[in-house]
Amino acid sequence: MPNNLNTIRAVLKGGMPKLHSQANVIATGIGYKVSGGKRTPALSIVCSVTRKLTVAQLSASDRVPSTIDGIPTDVVQTGRIRALQSRTGRHRPAPGGVSIGHRDITAGTLGCLVKKNGEIFILSNNHVLANSNAAAKGDPILQPGPIDGGKLPNDHIADLHDFVPINFSQPEPPSECPFARGVIALLNNICQIISSKTRYQIVNIQALENLVDAAIARPLRPSDVTDEILEIGKIQGSAAADLGTAVKKSGRTTGLTTGEILQVDVTADVQYGAGKVARFTDQLLAGPMSQGVDSGSAVLD
Repeated sequence: MPNNLNTIRAVLKGGMPKLHSQANVIATGIGYKVSGGKRTPALSIVCSVTRKLTVAQLSASDRVPSTIDGIPTDVVQTGRIRALQSRTGRHRPAPGGVSIGHRDITAGTLGCLVKKNGEIFILSNNHVLANSNAAAKGDPILQPGPIDGGKLPNDHIADLHDFVPINFSQPEPPSECPFARGVIALLNNICQIISSKTRYQIVNIQALENLVDAAIARPLRPSDVTDEILEIGKIQGSAAADLGTAVKKSGRTTGLTTGEILQVDVTADVQYGAGKVARFTDQLLAGPMSQGVDSGSAVLD
């Protein structure tokens, strides 16, 4: 292999200027050729491209030859290779995976761009862009979020356009159950005997169901955002997830993480702080992929 590798190095050095002049090629190197999705033992000149296109979509001058001086080539789609900036910094244009938030919260994550009625919007969580129902449409959205130094007016990137309200669990009238009333009376008597000011009461909790925690914001200028997600690239479409589906996300706190769908048809009670709980149904549950302020990250296969 050493001699073969040295031979290929010489061929690559001579052919590199022409390869890099081709419109779609962004990197060249030496690696094992992949065929049918499997790595072969054959060394090849690997050309990384922003997007893998068919031969018919490329001009003759931009087609990577199948061999160069007898050395096989391979073409791999990697997307643009970028020097990564801090996810908590100010980004213009702002990609998915960076800090963002309503002016009155700490921060969350810009998930991705979506289109509604032909118009581009930023997608994230309700509790990131709409302050858990407390915001008003038209409120300013900052990038980065306030906890990461975002301030008005310089970091104002979008206005809240719409959100799906979160239904939080609500207390019902006190229970009429005799046993429950007896237990509460006993506990309150004990508190009185020991001179405690604590008193108990019976409360039933009505769990209202939710499907999503979602909101969209309209960018002030289309040029302030990009449809790429840090370390992932552009979303190619939508897909159904099932048990065992491999997933990934790009978030403000933990960056690019991966996992798999471990449960489907999940009903979960989610804590929102200060005693607020929301029940979500028909959910997917993956392994640990996120931490605080990753909220809003788009989950992709």
